[in-house]
Amino acid sequence: MNRQVSPVFLGLVTVMGVSAWGVWAGYAASTGFAVFLFVVSAWIVSLCLHEYAHARTALHGGDISVGAKGYLTLNPLKYTHALLSIVLPVVFVIMGGIGLPGGAVFIERHRIRGRLRHSLISAAGPLVNAALALVLVTPFLLGLLDDAPIAFRCALAFLAMLQVTAAILNFLPVPGLDGYGVIEPWLSPKARRQMEPFAPFGLLAVFACLWVPEVNAVFWDGVDAVMGALGVSWQEVAYGLRYFRFWEGEPEGVLIPY
Repeated sequence: MNRQVSPVFLGLVTVMGVSAWGVWAGYAASTGFAVFLFVVSAWIVSLCLHEYAHARTALHGGDISVGAKGYLTLNPLKYTHALLSIVLPVVFVIMGGIGLPGGAVFIERHRIRGRLRHSLISAAGPLVNAALALVLVTPFLLGLLDDAPIAFRCALAFLAMLQVTAAILNFLPVPGLDGYGVIEPWLSPKARRQMEPFAPFGLLAVFACLWVPEVNAVFWDGVDAVMGALGVSWQEVAYGLRYFRFWEGEPEGVLIPY
């Protein structure tokens, strides 16, 4: 069973650390591009941790096949659908500044005994996103970023927002998403059979719903409320997105209300 951390993952962590330092120190030729590298690499790292949590919980639940598949190495190239797990979530961030979930590590569910274990396996991924969001907002709550460079502060706020949106969307009880995986073991066999054909389209359905103005407004109002409760203002998140989209020009003279 291969559990050694992948060089690919270590490379991503290195890029994340170097770009974060570049944003903080202001040594990057383009602050916006440094923010872009920092956010993208950190976002991919979080996706790896999300999938690792699924696999690790499945391992303890009885599916020893996850080790042979390389899921415990944190290597994103080992995922069943690298396009869905990595590429599309990054594209969604670039397009809409939203942490849409990806998928997937393939869990051999027949090896898992007990409905609770099945639910925990599905819940493990979005719980990691929620935990990462709390880690990212802790410096805001403790006032540790009051004197930090604005670009770094805003990049961190944007990253925290991505984790919040990923956790919220992943926990939706929509077939194909982790939220449905949490409740699925407790449904009747008939209900599961009826919902199964919709699983491949769940993520697309969520994405389509977010294009509806009324749904989009309710969703972002909820996200803003959560971020505000966590000590992060919408202005910080918005400017984090502005820095991230460096090709549109970096914001100038930004004043962040504390």
